[in-house]
Amino acid sequence: MVLYTRELSTAERAQLQCWLEGNDADLRHRARVILLSTEGYRIPEIGDMVQAHPANLRKWIHRFNRSGCQGLISTRSGGAKPRFTEEQKRRIVALAQKRPRDLGLHFTKWTLHRLAEQAEKQQIVDRISHEYVRQILLAAECPYRQRQEQETPA
Repeated sequence: MVLYTRELSTAERAQLQCWLEGNDADLRHRARVILLSTEGYRIPEIGDMVQAHPANLRKWIHRFNRSGCQGLISTRSGGAKPRFTEEQKRRIVALAQKRPRDLGLHFTKWTLHRLAEQAEKQQIVDRISHEYVRQILLAAECPYRQRQEQETPA
């Protein structure tokens, strides 16, 4: 089945022309795809012209047909959502700075595995890997190993 862009309104055509001449490369590309489709070019032909994969072209044409010009604007998510709040991270750093014996634990030095385990037991977090504990401590410049080595009598 052949997919084409639906008929454009005057306002949509003006918006696409504006984007075609604008500075945003993504919108310029998408506007060109839609305008080429309205001129009767098929997806494989458009793909050759704009050097884009047919699946992406279909996506943008479907979005335009469903939502008009708004469908061509994609919001940037900014990456993955943070796993933990700043408060949780602060509490993990504070935990790493405490001496395990002062918390009634049977060991004298923290390991990343033990910190992760204690963060879960103290209900700071539901679940955390030792690697993520390492990243939190590194970002906070928390030298938990050096601190303990300095406190250890010679």
